[in-house]
Amino acid sequence: MAPIDPHSFTDSSHPLTTHIALTLFFDFPSSTIHGAAVLSLSCPHTGPLSLDTRALSIHQILDPDTHSPLPFSLSPTPDPIKGTLLSVSLSNHSSFLIIFSTSHASSALQWLSPPQTFNKTHPFVYTQCQSIHARSIFPCQDTPAARVRYSALLNIPRELSAVMAAKHVDRRPPIAGEGNTSFLSQGFGSLWAAEGRVVEAFVMDQPVPPYLFAFAVGELGFREVGPRTRVYSEAVDSVLDAAAREFEGTEEMIRQGERLFGDYEWERFDLLVLPPSFPYGGMENPRMVFLTPTVIKGDASGAQVVAHELAHSWTGNLITNKNNEHFWLNEGFTTYAERRIVEVVQGEDRATLNAGIGWKGLNEDIERFKDNLEFTKLKTKQEGVDPDAIYSQVPYEKGFQFLLRIERQIGRAAFDEFIKKYIATFKFKSIDTETFIDFLKANVPGIENEIDLELWTEGIGIPPDAYEPVSNLYTKIVSLANEFKLGRMPREDEVADWQGQEWELYLENLPKSVEASQIQALDERYRLSESKDYEVKVAFLQLAISSKCRDYHGEVEKTLKEVGRMKYLRPLYTALVQGTGKEEEKILAKRVFAETGDCYHPIAQGVVESIFAKHL
Repeated sequence: MAPIDPHSFTDSSHPLTTHIALTLFFDFPSSTIHGAAVLSLSCPHTGPLSLDTRALSIHQILDPDTHSPLPFSLSPTPDPIKGTLLSVSLSNHSSFLIIFSTSHASSALQWLSPPQTFNKTHPFVYTQCQSIHARSIFPCQDTPAARVRYSALLNIPRELSAVMAAKHVDRRPPIAGEGNTSFLSQGFGSLWAAEGRVVEAFVMDQPVPPYLFAFAVGELGFREVGPRTRVYSEAVDSVLDAAAREFEGTEEMIRQGERLFGDYEWERFDLLVLPPSFPYGGMENPRMVFLTPTVIKGDASGAQVVAHELAHSWTGNLITNKNNEHFWLNEGFTTYAERRIVEVVQGEDRATLNAGIGWKGLNEDIERFKDNLEFTKLKTKQEGVDPDAIYSQVPYEKGFQFLLRIERQIGRAAFDEFIKKYIATFKFKSIDTETFIDFLKANVPGIENEIDLELWTEGIGIPPDAYEPVSNLYTKIVSLANEFKLGRMPREDEVADWQGQEWELYLENLPKSVEASQIQALDERYRLSESKDYEVKVAFLQLAISSKCRDYHGEVEKTLKEVGRMKYLRPLYTALVQGTGKEEEKILAKRVFAETGDCYHPIAQGVVESIFAKHL
């Protein structure tokens, strides 16, 4: 076996899947999806074919034309990271049909009961497939190297609706016998056309990596915010209206993105605001970006997360890292592109603040990995490593710094032309770091003599020619943070114009441990613990925990119970359990997770469990 991805059983000697036709029946009472998938290969294949699965029941594998069974086997023991190898024996087959069901242990799916939703009336389910979780919804070659087109029929309760990261084709009553006779013969037939069901049909005609497969099903509403953008969420007027206001500038961002990077290739750029348990800030699913409700801040600064996910439409979705060892190709490029869009739409100061917060985050993550410096490189070795466990700002911010270094060397105009050519050359392809470096050298002759490309991509830590952002506002905030160490709090006239990002940068630059009385005095004046902006609130609460200011434990508990975004869970749980003399904090962390863990997405549950495993 010749693997092409340390996180996948996919064999490089096997043909790759080019299309998947999915038929999915959603059974909310049992939190299960019963499914059929027809996988089409790039060429006929004889012999075993390896697929990734995790926590799936495989009922049958069949020839899609004759419906005769095909032999298959599952590895007896699941790999803790990759899941279970499904090996199918083919005989000159170019396609085959798998009948399967998901389980409660699906790491991609979060099923919310009615009490966990805004309206508390109907259930809700959504996906998060990055990095390696599509395999827990359907069997596939779950590697970004295997780009696929797909179609999907979703059979759901009639009172609900579905959205997907794909083109919506139809909403109609189910037709008895449709989908697949073998699927129906598994006993799902009577369910398929039952009273009170509806079918939503979708198609994705462009080849995408499996981690970009996404859907959500629930009681959904939407608002139009632009000619190619709707914002969806649960059907709650207050949420929809706030989201529409926050993201009303989306079309202008798309136009600026096109000016910088070429045509927007995905037709629609819709947004879905998910329930608070969504584990990321945003997920760049094509045509339907998923967002946490914590980005709705009321001051349009949440649009910077949208700018990041929009930038992925070119870098990440159009050109994709071949596997997670080259993740910086997705995220470094996208962080650079995001800041270019923000600079045009919101101004240079906003872009510099954004970069300044990123610079601080990069330095903190370099420190976090001081005992495992491999993960401070851009190009990493991840054999035997769970990508969710090493998720950090390094690929984002060190990748951004690398591209900024090239831009400084050759000038912005030349770099803009280079990026456009890069996107045009590799669109709808999955590439590795070597491919990028070869393309860079070919198109910028002599660049390797000006920049140490090997140090940047394969060296540890932050290279000496990285660049801390500079602007008057940035310098003023950092200088005020330094004065706090000497006991001076910022005056109200100095912070009168500050929004969330200014406060976030200020708090990030304060010493990690100060006197509890100083923390209380700062909060009494500026009410940071009550901020509606979670970036500010969580940065403040981290400071309070590290300063052993236990007055804020109630606010920490409340925050951990109301949001599931890992950007907030990771630092708060870590601050509670890391270090000595924190028995009270450790008890709090364990109790809160015991009471709340089931409300987090499975990916977030795993991250908190790994923090506990390391520190408790």
